Amino acid sequence: MTYVVNTFEERSPRFGFIVSKQVGNAVTRNTVRRRLKAVCAEAVPGVRAGADVVIRALPSAATADYQQLRDEVTRCLERKAAA
Repeated sequence: MTYVVNTFEERSPRFGFIVSKQVGNAVTRNTVRRRLKAVCAEAVPGVRAGADVVIRALPSAATADYQQLRDEVTRCLERKAAA
């Protein structure tokens, strides 16, 4: 689930992550968060300047591999925060 707020400021986009205990134990949550951070780092050039993006990981993210997370996040960012 992705939320985007456009601030119209001249700065690079910011990302925040919500990974609740429903996703899994601490190791699983940190793994999901690290994967999301890596995907967002790749996607920064395609996100409009000044955007604040919050990504909420659903419990299914715990069993998804990196490519599945990347495809889903990229799809959401293209739809909501494309430059």
